[in-house]
Amino acid sequence: MATTQIRCSQCGARNRVPIGSTGRPRCGRCQTDLAWVAEVGSALDEAVAASPVPVLVDLWAQWCGPCRAVAPALEQLAAERAGSLRVAKVNVDEAPEVSARLGVQGIPTMVLYRDGTEVGRQVGAMPAHAIAAWVDDTLGGGAGR
Repeated sequence: MATTQIRCSQCGARNRVPIGSTGRPRCGRCQTDLAWVAEVGSALDEAVAASPVPVLVDLWAQWCGPCRAVAPALEQLAAERAGSLRVAKVNVDEAPEVSARLGVQGIPTMVLYRDGTEVGRQVGAMPAHAIAAWVDDTLGGGAGR
């Protein structure tokens, strides 16, 4: 099973978390909910299917300026909603089969999943507050809160 490392925002400990984890990832040291932001690449299906909370998938590329501009907003959203939303990142240059299967024609593209099913899609860069509002509207009230 593929894993990712997530640094705890409270104590700074590095935590190894399986991409397909079915629980709420918590810090092994201080038990704080972790802000789950992970580069999942080809393991996207595993990350989405196993997640007990909604997953916001960011399809991006290193050379894409708007993609890089959106990244801090997604990290902020993941931190604010630790334990109730996961952010999975897919570099379209490194996992072209994923973007092809999802029919991505422009980046950044954000795809929102709940219970393994796509519930929303947004193409283009947006400020943090607009992304949060889109997630809330799409999920009907706030990322499983």
